[in-house]
Amino acid sequence: MKKKNNIKKDRNLFYSLSKFILKIPFILYYRPTIIGKEKIPKEGPIIFVGNHIHLFDQCLPILATNRIIHYMAKKEYFTNWKVSWFFKLAGCISVDRKTNDQKAAHSALNVLKKGYALGIFPEGTRNRTNEILLPFKKGAVSMAQKTGATIVPFIVTGKYERKGNLTCTFLNPITVKKDEDITKANNNLRQLMIDNLKKHA
Repeated sequence: MKKKNNIKKDRNLFYSLSKFILKIPFILYYRPTIIGKEKIPKEGPIIFVGNHIHLFDQCLPILATNRIIHYMAKKEYFTNWKVSWFFKLAGCISVDRKTNDQKAAHSALNVLKKGYALGIFPEGTRNRTNEILLPFKKGAVSMAQKTGATIVPFIVTGKYERKGNLTCTFLNPITVKKDEDITKANNNLRQLMIDNLKKHA
């Protein structure tokens, strides 16, 4: 007899409705290619970790999975009345990037402890430099270690243009062992993404 799953399903009517409305124009305009979405676990706590080149990067994993993704977003989005309502209703988590935001960390950990999906861009901001990746903050690997969540790395390549060859590639999921050094795990994750960004450039 199949064991009953006691994890409450993550539901958000606003998120689902917004996805339904926005995905068609997004797909028709950018025509993104999504590779490896079968690697995304269908249940259990996961952390989507990606490079950050554009405001719309978070849309690509949203298109690739039926799971609701709670993205960590800078607090400025939550203080601007024009967009704050959207981020709040979509289940995003406000982060003060200038401080060690314990409230945001607590909220993110709660998402994972419930068995839900979290989205993080460990560079902390959009990469507007010529570097392949900016240095990574350690939040993603630290939370993965604390909660046992699986990290799902993804890389975004191409351009957000009509014929920009926009591609989102999901890499093999990884876990962080309880006794693993956080700095080493963080460096390994970053190097994995750098290697794949070079490969898909």
